[in-house]
Amino acid sequence: MSRIEQLIGEIEEYIDSCKYQALSNNTKIIVNKEELEELLVELRLRVPDEIKQYQKIISNQDAILSEARFQADNMIQEATAQTNELVNEHEIMQRAYSTANQIVEDAQVQAQGIIDAAVNDANNIRQGAIQYTDDILRNLQNIIAGTMEDAQGRLGAFLSAMQSNYDVVASNRSELTAPAPGPNDQENMMLPEA
Repeated sequence: MSRIEQLIGEIEEYIDSCKYQALSNNTKIIVNKEELEELLVELRLRVPDEIKQYQKIISNQDAILSEARFQADNMIQEATAQTNELVNEHEIMQRAYSTANQIVEDAQVQAQGIIDAAVNDANNIRQGAIQYTDDILRNLQNIIAGTMEDAQGRLGAFLSAMQSNYDVVASNRSELTAPAPGPNDQENMMLPEA
């Protein structure tokens, strides 16, 4: 298991261990922002390293193909050398020519098989690296979206509380600036309830 998969597991465990927010119908949780940010920072630092590893694997495709071509060239050279030896001997010239052609043909088929297998392996490695990176980025995207949704909910509750406090302060100020009751208005005044 890679360190990125471990980090994603740790983030999921952390989210599962968080307490639910009061009155949230068990859909919103309270998270420690610093702890979650530490896990996300480490995840961000690890993603480029793993991508570099997969890019290195993909870049090895050229080395695999070069090795396959080198082996194919060697086989063809060996086949050509054998052909030349057989052709030099007059008595077995026809048989040598036929054998040499077969060796060259077999070498070419084998070389093409090696090249095809190397290309196929490299393509599979590349596709696996792309899929793995996409899976990691999808998980990260889901975590960030959940965090943003949670933060947006908290911000809405905070703004609602601030608006309520603002309304109370505005009401208190308007009561302070209201004209003072005159001597005749004292009969109509009511004492505030305790």
